[in-house]
Amino acid sequence: MSNTIYIGYYFKVKPLQPGVEILIAELGYAGFESFVETEEGVTAYIQKEEWKDNMLDDIQILESDEFEISFTSEDIEQTNWNEEWEKNFNPIIVDDKCSVRAPFHEKPDTEFDIIIEPKMSFGTGHHETTHMMIQHILKNDFEGKSVLDMGCGTGVLAILAELKGAKPLDAIDYDNWCYLNSLENVERNNSKHITVLEGDASLLHGRHYDIVIANINRNILLNDMETYVNTLNENGVLFLSGFYKDDISVIEAECNKYSLKLVDTLERNNWVALKFQK
Repeated sequence: MSNTIYIGYYFKVKPLQPGVEILIAELGYAGFESFVETEEGVTAYIQKEEWKDNMLDDIQILESDEFEISFTSEDIEQTNWNEEWEKNFNPIIVDDKCSVRAPFHEKPDTEFDIIIEPKMSFGTGHHETTHMMIQHILKNDFEGKSVLDMGCGTGVLAILAELKGAKPLDAIDYDNWCYLNSLENVERNNSKHITVLEGDASLLHGRHYDIVIANINRNILLNDMETYVNTLNENGVLFLSGFYKDDISVIEAECNKYSLKLVDTLERNNWVALKFQK
């Protein structure tokens, strides 16, 4: 993995909102896999081998008269990734209870303290969806619950769920770099009950959980919903994020097909995180 090359795109966006969130969503659909929001816009990363010359042609907001967007780009070797994200990565504290920080940050006075090195993985807690999923975990009962963190990225949500008393836990991501990064972060936080797996929803056959956490994107969630529901134990809970407020109706309709009831909604800058009960 050490010789993998990424392309970093540095976007300046005016006005910042909703420009940045629209840009992230469109870049994510196009194939970009990591994002760091900055004071001027957003930095987006994609593996060079996944890059196509016409990829930005599909990013509609770049053609919009409502936003002023400029960008530069450069190749980044993964060996330089720590230096890259250290320039942008500040610790966060969610609801005064949970901190997410890097090893070089001072330890804050919070009930839950998670140390991650995100590298090329999604899930530092800075993005609205991760932030809200952390909020859901903080305010719900995870003691003794079996948990799936689907699309685990850095593993941060599984790590917090274990700190809240969950066990056993599976953390799954199809991206090799996320899989390796989650393994590192699970070890770094001395998590004892998390099994990290590389793959997609096909791995879930025969597995069952009290709680399923899936912070991915709308299309994957809709495609894999039946699989998630089949893994849920009776009275199980499903937490979903990775989509916008406007997507709630289509997500809820799909969940209702499988007798899942929407019981809680969090919203942050037009992103949402939903809780469903089986």
